[in-house]
Amino acid sequence: MDRTGAVAALRAAVAAFAGTYGAGDERWCVALSGGPDSLALTAAAAPLKPTTALIVDHGLQPYSARIADTAGEQALRLGCVDAQVLRVDVGSAGGPEAAARSARYAALETARDAAPVLLGHTLDDQAETVLLGLGRGSGARSIAGTRPYDPPWYRPLLSVRRATTVAACAELGLTPWHDPHNTDPRFTRSRLRAEVLPLLEDVLNGGVAEALARTATALREDNDALDDLARDGLAAVVTDDGLSTDGLAALPEAVRRRVIRLWLLAGGAHGLTDTQIRGVDALVTGWRGQGGVAVGSSLPAQRLVAGRHDGALTLSAEPISRQRCKKSKGPTFDG
Repeated sequence: MDRTGAVAALRAAVAAFAGTYGAGDERWCVALSGGPDSLALTAAAAPLKPTTALIVDHGLQPYSARIADTAGEQALRLGCVDAQVLRVDVGSAGGPEAAARSARYAALETARDAAPVLLGHTLDDQAETVLLGLGRGSGARSIAGTRPYDPPWYRPLLSVRRATTVAACAELGLTPWHDPHNTDPRFTRSRLRAEVLPLLEDVLNGGVAEALARTATALREDNDALDDLARDGLAAVVTDDGLSTDGLAALPEAVRRRVIRLWLLAGGAHGLTDTQIRGVDALVTGWRGQGGVAVGSSLPAQRLVAGRHDGALTLSAEPISRQRCKKSKGPTFDG
């Protein structure tokens, strides 16, 4: 085996990650789809710590059970101490991609048995995530990408190109499964992968994926610093009645909106959007006697309304009418 090749690069990346974030871990799980990224990750992780492969069978592909079983057999040959196939039922809420992701993460959370889970996301995945965030236009948080260390989720390959995982599988004589969904133009991420990123690389003379990944890292660092300031700011403006609008108005704009976001989340808000946060911010900076701003709630048949009363932002729960509930039922699909 070529120790200077892809396998060596992959093992070095996983070992460096383990030294930084996982030194105290007694064991790992690895989320294995059978694709080149997760298969190469499994090969690099299994020699380092006792590793259990968790293979989620979404049941969305022909012969998915056979694909999952094959991945489990490969994991055991690569040195995993165990391989578990997790069969899930995928719903429809949020569209097919979101529904599959929700089912997958729920299954991994249940099966990991307190161990961290290694995910095979690469630098290319990070670049795609940044582009998706740019398309949403929801501020710096949406283009900060995914974190390499977000317990219990570990992403040790975010500095590794997808081509390296493919080459590592070839070096090891592994035959990965290639999910046809990854090249299906019905899915936005697939089109970014097959059409948008190659075009950007061509127009900008290469290095785009790495630049996008660097941008994500820089923005995460900035966001973390601003979030620390926001936590301090929230503590300073909390009153018995809510949040002091005078105290909020004195904060820098970027910090103030983060304070509002933290306050809404602490009050049970769910699925916040940048538009909603800016709407609540306008109750502080553009107060003209306007009504409150409705935001989603994790409570069934209820929504939260942020309003202003006597110099304070307040948050109250309101029932959603039965007619509104009926209209909101059913899947929504990414367009």
